[in-house]
Amino acid sequence: MENEEENIITLIMAAGKGTRMKSKKSKLVQKIYGKELVKRVVELAEKIGSSEIIAVVGYLREQVEAVLENRVKYAYQEELLGTGHAVMQAERYLKDKKGKAVILYGDVPIIRPETLKNLINKSVTGKEYATVLTAIYENPTGYGRIIRDEGGSIKEIVEEKDATPEQKQIKEINSGIYCFDIEALLDAIHKITPNNAQGEYYLTDVIRIMNEQGLKTGAMIVEDNTEILGVNDRSQLELLTKVLRNRINNLHMRNGVTIEDSSTTYIYDDVVIGMDTVIHPNTTIKGDVVIGENCEIGPNAYVREGCRIADNVKIGNFVELKKTIIDSGTKVPHFIYLGDCEVGKNTNIGCGTITCNYDGINKNKTLIGDNCFVGSNVNFVAPVKIGNNSKIGAGSTITEDVPENSLAIARQRQINKENYNK
Repeated sequence: MENEEENIITLIMAAGKGTRMKSKKSKLVQKIYGKELVKRVVELAEKIGSSEIIAVVGYLREQVEAVLENRVKYAYQEELLGTGHAVMQAERYLKDKKGKAVILYGDVPIIRPETLKNLINKSVTGKEYATVLTAIYENPTGYGRIIRDEGGSIKEIVEEKDATPEQKQIKEINSGIYCFDIEALLDAIHKITPNNAQGEYYLTDVIRIMNEQGLKTGAMIVEDNTEILGVNDRSQLELLTKVLRNRINNLHMRNGVTIEDSSTTYIYDDVVIGMDTVIHPNTTIKGDVVIGENCEIGPNAYVREGCRIADNVKIGNFVELKKTIIDSGTKVPHFIYLGDCEVGKNTNIGCGTITCNYDGINKNKTLIGDNCFVGSNVNFVAPVKIGNNSKIGAGSTITEDVPENSLAIARQRQINKENYNK
């Protein structure tokens, strides 16, 4: 066996029906934190340096392909005859290749890249033809059991329905995630037979076949069992969302961010937050957002995609931002919507202010300069530009640019009709 650790081909099992999800959509295109399950698995495959990614698709495959597009190559499993059969459908992508084949699942989306890299490294350095990711479960019912020999090496993997009463007592289970030597996998895959309770081609039989051939196999126990959780129904979808939320929030807290209530704070992937920033409860921060140091966000704030927030900025309660850039020292205190907007340094945005950024066809920008003061209940009808050091009177609807050092007031004159209500 040649060690080709730089050549990793990842196969993603994505052909199942997922009927327990009770949806007209494929289970694999259900979303966690705005990303489809299968897209998360593809991103995982990319992070471990895969030279090729093959998705084995079947049921509602057009939905999976619409999400992944040309990001992967496709193999088709028309009949669902087991995981071994699924790998057979991808054989043409593996023929004449050397290196490692990593097997992942489209509904197991929150494995850490570091875990897979460690699995691959163990397989390469240990010269193992198959390395299985395993876990210790106190209640292993429903999972394939890891059968080890006297020396601790993996002898075989037995599925729950084929296990003896003694084997069912084993607590080490198969996660279904593997790292195989490509050439050895292709040789063994044609030797498996559907002689089991399910009448399927089990990929687990490859381990037994390799052992019979005298090829070394091994296992790595995952440190965090939540990484190998899969999604079959809506309850499990919610569970994985909680796991991912806690993982992301804990990462930010370890990096110096204060999160006052992690259970009500939703920070999506790919968010950058500087140290000493405080996130108040009931705050959602979506992906592609950068927040600087010593900021204050929330409570009840919604920071959407494309926002860039500099240091020492306050985003108060009931504020929504979308594709908005805010420079240092600026305050956006409460009941405000800023979309497609740029705000300069040390500016104050009054309560009830909104940017009217959408004209029914296009999204337009609002530019607000440095050291500006915007009164309460102001409407900026974009596109519009407010110069530095300007003030906007409360209740104004601004439809034209405001020069620097100016006061803009745009509202109807008050009229009092005395004795009107007699």
